[in-house]
Amino acid sequence: MQATAHSSTKSSTAALTLGALGVVFGDIGTSPLYALKECFNPERGIPLTHDNVLGILSLIFWAITLVVSIKYLLFIMRADNNGEGGIMALLALTLRNEQKSPRRRMILIVLGLFGAALFFGDGIITPAISVLSAFEGLRVATPVLSPYVVPLTVIVLITLFSLQRKGTGSMGKLFGPIMFAWFGTLAVLGIVQIMKYPHVLEAANPVWALRFIVEHQVLAFIALSAIVLTITGGEALYTDMGHFGLKPLRLAWFYMVFPALLLNYLGQGALLLTDASAVENPFFRLVPAWGLYPMVLLAAMAAVIASQAVISGVFSITRQAVQLGYLPRFDIQHTSDREIGQIYIPAMNWGMLAAILVLVLAFRSSSNLAGAYGFSVTLTMICDLALAAVVAHTIWKWKPALIALIVAPLMIVDLAFFSTAALKIPEGGWVPLLIGITLFTVMTTWKRGRQLLFARLAHETMPLGLFVNSIGGGSVQIVPGTAVFMTGSHQYVPHAMLHNMKHNKVLHERNVLLTLVTRDIPFVDEKDRLVITEIAHNFFLIYGYYGFKEQPDVPALLAECAGKGLEFDMMDTSFFLSRERIIASVAPGMALWREKLFVAMSRNSAAATDFFQIPTNRVVELGTQVEI
Repeated sequence: MQATAHSSTKSSTAALTLGALGVVFGDIGTSPLYALKECFNPERGIPLTHDNVLGILSLIFWAITLVVSIKYLLFIMRADNNGEGGIMALLALTLRNEQKSPRRRMILIVLGLFGAALFFGDGIITPAISVLSAFEGLRVATPVLSPYVVPLTVIVLITLFSLQRKGTGSMGKLFGPIMFAWFGTLAVLGIVQIMKYPHVLEAANPVWALRFIVEHQVLAFIALSAIVLTITGGEALYTDMGHFGLKPLRLAWFYMVFPALLLNYLGQGALLLTDASAVENPFFRLVPAWGLYPMVLLAAMAAVIASQAVISGVFSITRQAVQLGYLPRFDIQHTSDREIGQIYIPAMNWGMLAAILVLVLAFRSSSNLAGAYGFSVTLTMICDLALAAVVAHTIWKWKPALIALIVAPLMIVDLAFFSTAALKIPEGGWVPLLIGITLFTVMTTWKRGRQLLFARLAHETMPLGLFVNSIGGGSVQIVPGTAVFMTGSHQYVPHAMLHNMKHNKVLHERNVLLTLVTRDIPFVDEKDRLVITEIAHNFFLIYGYYGFKEQPDVPALLAECAGKGLEFDMMDTSFFLSRERIIASVAPGMALWREKLFVAMSRNSAAATDFFQIPTNRVVELGTQVEI
């Protein structure tokens, strides 16, 4: 029996590991398509000499080792929020123990939100550069096909985003085997070339990297802006940790991805040392002539998979931001009955596609896009590391000396990459920076606007306790049925209830104030899902608790109330919602332009009935006008 259980566990781990290959490592797995090529791009001015090649390869080896293997796999990924990763989960984790210092709390929120905003920028650039670089292999096969690189890229991207509404479940089964073949091919191509020039293995010695830095300080600094391309996608490991778990990710990385990447980079380096003309595209020059077209096809599939992983990550981060109150409600569609993480957000999908097509048509090559790529990734990694250090201090209770010993060297590496990536702002780095600043402004404006709106609404209503005590003695006409009032707080009377009494002059025989609360954990146990309190005869307060990765479902929540003695007949229940018409004003709170932005977002947010899955034929909306 134990042997069977052990075998089942091993089988499950193997399946998760294969799945992780297909979803998590696509981004970093496609970096060999363009990374080393960019290191020796003539514009960087790095001479193609023996020592320079070994120096660059050594820097690549230690960059991947320090940033991905040590920083993410061994340090940051310890900071899981009930098994979930990603910068929004990390932010929720850091804020859990930061209640005493508003200033420190605000700094953490800024770090988390800006890192999340930059992740959206990464999600736009990754599909563009990955698919472009895959089809650029056609130029190696024959220059005649060069004019078709951009059109093919556009066609593939439009097809990819058009299929998002169908979900990734059926496609996901193919991802693992394809990426297994991809990494296997990377390793084999590298080994074949290394056997022709085994001296290249010396690049694992850090002396080569140090010598390159000391002898070519300016060139080494410039080279880092290309070397950073070898670690892009490392942050995705943490974002997708909740889908697969830490162990499968570590197994996939250390036993397959890490060795395959290193072997391929070393193979490309060995090729450059024996044939300087291969600098035009060292990756595809590794491939024998008969295998070029199949390799372009495999590279295109790997690029699509890399893009799919980032797109799914953007959907996931968007939903988490909505649940935590940093973005307005979106139309979120679930594409799987079994996997809660498989969702589709039409507004984000088509917005991303439009932005990606603009990038592809504007930059037209992976080399032109390379300058835009590293900036957002390095800044996101800095935010991740800073928040993880806070977790180590406040939750793990590590001593400051130990945190400094681990974090300081890693932060120096991150800052070095960020500094050199910042030099590329005029050449394309402004793209993710602009995206990051825009989305950061949107998220902070929405959060602040909601705070101001709740404050204004609270000022215009009355305390709930006073209201309940004033409605007794037959002063109000009672009508049959149950009324459910959606409200953000149980301290005050919902505006919908006041307006119902004011205009209809009635109160239902049973009234329920329902508040949905998003907690700073990914999922809430069913036993903690709801709390019911009766504050007067047939007057109930209900709290429904959800994690930031869960989708609220009001009918399902009310059905659970039967287990606690409160039953609902949906055909006898009406839902009353307030619809605020918000007006921007010069009142203190926010700048007028931010108030107008908040008003625009409010008007275009998804309807509460759709978001909370409330039957539309049971809803009564009562409007109110509010100045903020």
